[in-house]
Amino acid sequence: MGRRRFVQMAGVVSLALAVAACSDETPEPDPVAESLARTLETGAADVTFTNAAPDDVESELEEVVGNMGEVPRSVEVTDLEPVEDENAYTATFDVEWSLDGATENAGDSEDAEDSGDIDDSGDAADGENAGDAADDPDGSDDAGGDLRWSYTSTARLSLVEDGENGAGAWQVEWTPAVVHPDLESGDRLRMDREQAERADIIGADGEPLVTERDVYRIGVDKTRFDDDATEDEMVSVARELAELVGVDGERLAERVRATGERAFVEAITFREDDAAPVLDEIDAIDGAVALPDMQPLAPTREFARPLLGTVGKATAEIIEESNGNIQTGDVVGLSGLQQAYDEQLRGTPGVSVEIVSEDDDAEPSVVFEQEPEPGEPLAITLDAGLQQRAESVLADVGPPSAIVAVEPSTSRILAAASGPGGEGYSTATAGQYAPGSTFKMVTALALLRAGLDGESTVVCPSTLTVDGREFGNYSGYPDSALGDISLETAIAESCNTALMGERDQVSQEDLVDAGAALGFGLEHQSHIGAFGGSMPREAEGTSHAASMIGQGEVLASPLAMAGVAASVVAGEAIVPHLLDDDTSADADSEELAAPSEPLSGGEAAQLQKMMYAAVEYGSASFLQDVPGEPVGAKTGTAEYGSGDEAGTHGWMIAFQGDLAVAVFVEEGESGARAAGPPLEDFLSGR
Repeated sequence: MGRRRFVQMAGVVSLALAVAACSDETPEPDPVAESLARTLETGAADVTFTNAAPDDVESELEEVVGNMGEVPRSVEVTDLEPVEDENAYTATFDVEWSLDGATENAGDSEDAEDSGDIDDSGDAADGENAGDAADDPDGSDDAGGDLRWSYTSTARLSLVEDGENGAGAWQVEWTPAVVHPDLESGDRLRMDREQAERADIIGADGEPLVTERDVYRIGVDKTRFDDDATEDEMVSVARELAELVGVDGERLAERVRATGERAFVEAITFREDDAAPVLDEIDAIDGAVALPDMQPLAPTREFARPLLGTVGKATAEIIEESNGNIQTGDVVGLSGLQQAYDEQLRGTPGVSVEIVSEDDDAEPSVVFEQEPEPGEPLAITLDAGLQQRAESVLADVGPPSAIVAVEPSTSRILAAASGPGGEGYSTATAGQYAPGSTFKMVTALALLRAGLDGESTVVCPSTLTVDGREFGNYSGYPDSALGDISLETAIAESCNTALMGERDQVSQEDLVDAGAALGFGLEHQSHIGAFGGSMPREAEGTSHAASMIGQGEVLASPLAMAGVAASVVAGEAIVPHLLDDDTSADADSEELAAPSEPLSGGEAAQLQKMMYAAVEYGSASFLQDVPGEPVGAKTGTAEYGSGDEAGTHGWMIAFQGDLAVAVFVEEGESGARAAGPPLEDFLSGR
């Protein structure tokens, strides 16, 4: 809009003459109007007022906008219109507040809630990152996706004599309505920020995995103390409560000291069942409370915790990197899927601006409102029943362990359980271990491609020396399977020396290509921190010989080996995935790698036959009694370390119908003895 002063000047000659009568050099009002706009933006008064001192205006302006927090605003002069028959102008301003990432109600910090530890996975609060503005009383501008509150205000400029040269000077009539047209003396603007409802994480068949569940927020409520209670008394209560619920007493005491006199200082959040045993004891501590609430939680505290991740209060680093979108006190995803898809799950917070009167009995007047928008659910492929079954099987396994189950027909990950021995690490997806003899399915494929078949004769001696280093078979290898045996028997009984003896038939590069045909070493979806397996493309001598049996520099995760078993069933390279539609976390990643020589149906059939043989008469024969469809399997024992640090990993991979499974135990006598019982338990109980 052009400045009307210049458009209308010809039509108000009498006013211009009246103003000019004071002096031939009557000043223009434009600079004063611009200075007032800067005053409204910055709070620093750089104009003269007809009815107030600049310092008083600055103080009142600070009070008017103080509860808006650190929200930038811009003010632009859009019109200057003369007031008829008076030496005055009306200045019109466009005012715009950028509410995106606004801090909630900065003036009420003393009564703000201080949250403590969260004792669960999937615990979530609400989000940030306000989006498009909704309709509001004063209008809003959603250009660029930012949440903006815009309106117009006016101010009166009067020409007064300055007492020096007679030319006069323009001064402003101060009133709070200059800031917002609905403000009166004593009124204040106040902004509130309402966090959005965090969305669920949905599993297979639409079953909610992380959803709202009953919790108790346990902490110290300072309003429960007598007026004459001392800080030391409150700190004593904090320490007593901390000991009861198992949190750091000094940390809780420090927060009690640091918060306002009406604060609730949260110590921990418990699920309803976990809180039940201590509710009476909490009630007996004066000043301690357990507040019922709802939070998004997984079915159990352990349920896929390393994979789903955790949420909690935003760290200083997260806040700094958010460009103002995340504020102190916001709860965000800190790891796993909760972090990778935090923006989607947390939704858009609601923001409202009210005019609050100095009269405590007066109702606030809402001048802007944006309703919170809930987050968008995240659908993943985990099957709740299979995941809980896998976790139950691993519950009593001491060393780090994992069970991964994949559906070969769809490549969906149905379970990815990491045992408690991993202490929160995602052993299932991110672990890197020598896969041992489970890798022999890759070696078998490479030998098939070199011209052998399941009936081809290979030699299985008790020991084999390669470049001066002696290799042997696992402890307890049957004597009946030594000597000249078929390739199928070598796989079924897991003869190390037979496969290492064929090392000249296939190069290291042949092994790498065979692995890729079975999904080994291919890129996985990055958001789950998956390790797809690795091995050197060049190796000779003992290094190449060790690669033939999944040792040396060959590394795999349980997820990678579940993918190998799934590839054998599907007849193509399977890269297990957790999201069917993965467009958020990996939007910039390249297309997943594909094998240079895909697996053929004939090759897959021969590999399946070898794995069935391992159960029919080989090292996995203990699986014969598993109910349901026939089971194919491969045992694996991998040595690691040396001397006193030497040990063995226990592995097994298997398939039954449209299910492929990998089981891993970091320390065990052998694959059959360490990983075999969990595998049998998992398959038999599903």
